[in-house]
Amino acid sequence: MAVKNAEEYISCHTHWEEELRQLHEMILTTDLKSEIKWGAPVYTLNGKNVLGIGAFKNHFGIWFFNGALLKENTSLLVNAQEGKTKALRQIRFEKGDEIKTSTLLPYIKEAIQNQREDKELKPVIKKKLVIPSELAQALKNDPKLDKSFNTLTPGKQREYADHILEAKREATKLSRIEKITPMIKRGEGLHDKYKNC
Repeated sequence: MAVKNAEEYISCHTHWEEELRQLHEMILTTDLKSEIKWGAPVYTLNGKNVLGIGAFKNHFGIWFFNGALLKENTSLLVNAQEGKTKALRQIRFEKGDEIKTSTLLPYIKEAIQNQREDKELKPVIKKKLVIPSELAQALKNDPKLDKSFNTLTPGKQREYADHILEAKREATKLSRIEKITPMIKRGEGLHDKYKNC
């Protein structure tokens, strides 16, 4: 089920509901507007993405779309996908971690100020999609899978292709293809399960 607003997203993630609500309410004390993008709350300034919040199995967090540009407040920031993300940075929390407005608000305010000044790292356009041979064979053998794969966004196609390419063993690649086939046929992205209820 796709969520329509931040409140619905927060209510769906009962394990992190209280913590997500704290983050959401703190963010709403600023000039940012709450929207839903990619199935999760994203906070914008004049239509530009500034930050977002999200819940995962073992953690929840706040991410900054141009977090790499933060200079004053950096100690809690981590690169979620080292080597893959250029600008995105996040702060992760686990159960029991304290959410301190006095600590987090300076990060948020600096990110807002950077956006006001139009500071942003432009995304690097990735090279051509590389379909691993095992996935190409599966697509060739299953016309429904092939059709479903080709209706996915380029980003979702790349997530699946990279997921297969990252496996070192042939058996792992084939196992991953078996697992993702129903997801592709449903039109889902590899990480969609974390975005919706």
